Amino acid sequence: MRRLKFLLIKEFRQIFRDKSLLRTILIAPLLQLLILPWAANYEIKNIYLSVVDHDHSTYSSKMIEKIRSSGYFKIEAFNSSYKQAYALVERDKADIIIEIPVGFERNLIKEGSQKVLLAVNAINGTKAVVGSGYLIQILQDYNNELRLKWVAVDRIKPLPQIEITSSNWYNPLMNYKTFMVPGILVMLVTMIGSMMCALNIVKEKEIGTIEQINVTPVRKIEFILGKLIPFWVLCMVMFSIGLLIAWLVYGIIPAGNIAVLYLFLAIYLVAVLGLGLLISTYSETQQQAMSISFFFIMLFNLLSGLFTPIESMPKWAQMIASLNPVSYFISVMRMVVLKGSSLYNIRSHIFIMILFALVINIWAIFNYRKRS
Repeated sequence: MRRLKFLLIKEFRQIFRDKSLLRTILIAPLLQLLILPWAANYEIKNIYLSVVDHDHSTYSSKMIEKIRSSGYFKIEAFNSSYKQAYALVERDKADIIIEIPVGFERNLIKEGSQKVLLAVNAINGTKAVVGSGYLIQILQDYNNELRLKWVAVDRIKPLPQIEITSSNWYNPLMNYKTFMVPGILVMLVTMIGSMMCALNIVKEKEIGTIEQINVTPVRKIEFILGKLIPFWVLCMVMFSIGLLIAWLVYGIIPAGNIAVLYLFLAIYLVAVLGLGLLISTYSETQQQAMSISFFFIMLFNLLSGLFTPIESMPKWAQMIASLNPVSYFISVMRMVVLKGSSLYNIRSHIFIMILFALVINIWAIFNYRKRS
């Protein structure tokens, strides 16, 4: 314990002496937490629409106005032909073309139906799917309005209807920042913790100070703990400041017990920092450690469920995601912060994270070689 105490004093002094390292650990992630939630938004807006109206009737004008007033679409141009509208799509000035045929109003009134052409630029797959979905829903609503208008209520018995009332649980206002901020905070803690921990040991290899430690009676487990605990403390502090920013800036207050979050975080950081230590045992230079850390961090973030639901991934990707510690913490953050889940609800996540922490750190301890 005495040797571990001196190692910890050395590590904290080394960290606080390096002002650039402190800025990287504390300031940079918090600035990212203030910026990223505004950019990482699933809601698609500003969809540019090119309109080809061959009918120029009252019904077609009302339909176009309903689309425009939805707030999702911006009408880029009114074209006289489909060819002109298609030229706008080729120049990336329009995302969707809607073509209204001649006799649109007449056919609706006389025959009760009329087809409308929608052509969607699918280069951006997400924007194409979501944008066309919005537009189809607006057209269906307009269709229902016309049907209700044509029904003579005083002569015809009203048709039976099923009224649907929806309720959004855990995030009633469907605020994407409420959904994204907990996940982004996990991502930032993971990046800083694993990368800085890996670079710290490799830096000592490069400047030669690790040889001085290796000739001392410090045991491997004491050396690993001496490297892990300071960054564990700093990541806990960074996480606390992140929760404070989430409350002050985004109004996010955990619905569950905050102690449950910190319990899981304490175990999670042991696993993530252990990964950084493991990477450092295989690296000889900071450039190598940075490259390997970046590879794993990118893999973890893309397969974490932060941007894409894990359930929608292919089976092979879901199997990889099951070995991703980040996915478990993001799930726990959303369960506790949004749903108010208890310790009992996340018990399986805790057991899996303990397993991760044990395997990774035991691997790091055995892989570290003391050289005289």
